[in-house]
Amino acid sequence: MELLDAILKRRSIRRFTKDKINIEKIDILLKAAMSAPSAANRKPWEFYVITDEKILNELRSASKYTNYEASLAIIVCGNLTKALDEPNTSYWIQDCSAASENILLAATDMNLGSVWCGVYPQKDAVDRVSRILDLSSDLIPLNIIYIGYPVVNVDSSHEFDKDCIHYR
Repeated sequence: MELLDAILKRRSIRRFTKDKINIEKIDILLKAAMSAPSAANRKPWEFYVITDEKILNELRSASKYTNYEASLAIIVCGNLTKALDEPNTSYWIQDCSAASENILLAATDMNLGSVWCGVYPQKDAVDRVSRILDLSSDLIPLNIIYIGYPVVNVDSSHEFDKDCIHYR
């Protein structure tokens, strides 16, 4: 798939088959994530790859926005020990968001479905995910990305809106 095709085809997929994703595809997703840009090349990310059904079930109840039945979840976390110093520490959010988008695009390229479920800045969700994964206080879960084979394929559609563009 060409890059622009993947960008235009990417959609949030919320219904998945029970089929497992092989480790080769998971590795590609993580390579794509780690190819994202980051402020001062600090790469303040950590990725938790979850295929264990018990942990997936726990994550589904982390917030009202995380209840999806997929065979794989990748939790993208910001590692504050790798982040920029104050006052620029919060750039980890942008860095991890870029890595997350790369995961979504790579999944689309491999005909996988994905959905980004925000965790940060919801304090209760951050606390639940942190507890489920036994994260140190230096790791902040940004999101849970559920990935799987989609029940139905989605055609690409264009979200282009000229009203959002302002030339000066």
